[in-house]
Formats: sequence, C-alpha cells, structure tokens
Amino acid sequence: MGMELTGKVMKISDLIDYQDGSVVSREIIRKETGTVTLFAFDRGQGLSEHTAPFDAMVQVIDGEAEVTISGEKHRLVAGEMIIMPAEKPHAVMAVKPFKMLLTMIRS
Repeated sequence: MGMELTGKVMKISDLIDYQDGSVVSREIIRKETGTVTLFAFDRGQGLSEHTAPFDAMVQVIDGEAEVTISGEKHRLVAGEMIIMPAEKPHAVMAVKPFKMLLTMIRS
C-alpha cells in the first residue's frame, strides 16, 4: 500500500497512466486516518454524484475536470484544487483527460 514509494522522489503524473474509456486509480497511502489516491480519467469519464462522511481534497495534476458540489459546477485545470465538504453531494467529470490526487481525511 504505497510502501514501494516511501522515501523516493517521484513525479506524480508519472505514477499513473491513462487508459482509453476508463478511470484508473492507484492508492498511494492508506491509513485509518485517511487515504491519498491517484486517479486518471479519460475524456468523458467520471465519478457519479455521491456523498462521503469526511472532507476530501482534489488536486488536478494534468488536464481539465469539472467538479460539482451540491449542484454547483467548478472547472479545474492542472495546478488547481478544491475541497469537497463532508456530507455534501459531489461528482467529478473529465472535460479533457485528467489526473487528480484525492486526499481524504477521516475525523
């Protein structure tokens, strides 16, 4: 669970590849207190609306995404981030192929 990555300098976007018509994920850290997961979305792919019991932070590292939180749409590009609050419905859609780092903190 990410142990092979410990103590090494890496380029985030190189840790995951795009796949045609798919959403790919790779868990980087998994602890009781939270997780850090990389995702790669092909254009038009996404995560349908859902809620989570804890806050989550999306950092876009490549491409362009639309993140909807409680019905409000937000466009994000590489280098931008947004926090999705606990218990608020949210969804993610790839406007262009994009990669994101998702950090979830449990409390």
